Amino acid sequence: MSQQPTTIFVCTVCRQGDDADSRPGQRFFEALRERLANDGAISIAVEPVECLAVCKRPCTVAFAGAGKWTYVIGDLDVADHLDEIVAAAKGYAATTNGIVAWKERPACFRKGVVSRTPPLSLCASKG
Repeated sequence: MSQQPTTIFVCTVCRQGDDADSRPGQRFFEALRERLANDGAISIAVEPVECLAVCKRPCTVAFAGAGKWTYVIGDLDVADHLDEIVAAAKGYAATTNGIVAWKERPACFRKGVVSRTPPLSLCASKG
């Protein structure tokens, strides 16, 4: 299966605990961008965003692609979940609709899903 263009959005502003300087999403974004650049995963882009509205579950990312379901995944840690998110993003990119089979999702993906949002194309086709 070839990879379809995919974007991983990473919330970079959430703080961890009471530490105003601790921004786990910023660290996750930087590590993910570097890992994917070195991995050659050219069809997977990484973009920082200011808020995914999941502030109580930092670090949070979203997988998105044209015509695909979007997943928002929280409770991530750069030291523990970077490799799993890279693997999950590759699995997501390989789908045509964004739906990744439960058994193919790494543990942080299965446990951390905050939401799954349908593609806008489903709304437009119903109108």
